[in-house]
Amino acid sequence: MSSTVKVAVTGAAGQIGYSLLFRIASGELFGSNTKVHLNLVEVPVAMQALEGTAMEVNDCAFHTLASINCFDNPEGGFEGCNWVLMVGSKPRGPGMERNDLIRENGPIFTGQGRAMTRSASDVRAAVVGNPCNTNCLIAAANADGVPRSRFSAMTRLDENRARHQLAAKAGVEVERVTNMAIWGNHSATQYPDFHNALIDGKPVTDVISDHAWLQSDFITTVQKRGAAIINARGKSSAASAANALIDHVKALMTPTADGNWFSAAVPSDGSYGVEEGLIFSFPLRTKVNGTYEIVRGLAHNEFAKGKIKATLDELLEEKEVVTDLLK
Repeated sequence: MSSTVKVAVTGAAGQIGYSLLFRIASGELFGSNTKVHLNLVEVPVAMQALEGTAMEVNDCAFHTLASINCFDNPEGGFEGCNWVLMVGSKPRGPGMERNDLIRENGPIFTGQGRAMTRSASDVRAAVVGNPCNTNCLIAAANADGVPRSRFSAMTRLDENRARHQLAAKAGVEVERVTNMAIWGNHSATQYPDFHNALIDGKPVTDVISDHAWLQSDFITTVQKRGAAIINARGKSSAASAANALIDHVKALMTPTADGNWFSAAVPSDGSYGVEEGLIFSFPLRTKVNGTYEIVRGLAHNEFAKGKIKATLDELLEEKEVVTDLLK
């Protein structure tokens, strides 16, 4: 083996964790020449279930798995880690408003941000636990000494959903849909940008003539896909979320193909009028040295500008709710 990587996963006993851990341990994420040390983090009441999951991962005898350890606190779990995958968060309960959920999860991500200071000097964090943009903002604000650019929140699942919808409508394979960007919040206000997406290198609006569908059903289907899956199967979209997290991390480690981009929520640098520092989903490109850049110069018509403003306004409102947690 030529290298090793140490990865922490929070909420590791949950559904997403169960779909994710085997794929990391098998070498799918970091490659067959990398040994993986897995730190699994859970709340104390879930430790028995976590131990059972760890047994199963060990029983697969993956040659890429160097070690697996279980923790009931992020301080121990994040120690020396190169990647911290913040999957766990408190779900919304009956009658709970989104702002209530933000306040419930805020202290969790305050603590996890502080625990990041125990990680490796090159640590990077990916936040999945919802509301992921604002949870990421809180964690980054509390991780003293860790550059904000090391934090991201996942909108890759939204991108994958959007690419599938466009491919199905056009009657083509999904890999022929490129340059699909998700703007803003991982919520029902997100904007899947069909105007700048391509199918076989051509604008989506040239390939799909049903522009009314693009401006209505396409957008709402992507925005509300998670709820539709819960209604259909009685459980959340755990496997597709785990798959998207694999895609998310790979995209941040691998140089982006020429001319293409991918979606992730990262600290804004002020591009497109988004407040600097706000965790906002943009089209990104990863460079050869492993850093990313926000794709600049994309044009938006009035329809797109309205959608982007709506999701930006929502994120600014969420920030106001947790101002006291942002130091």
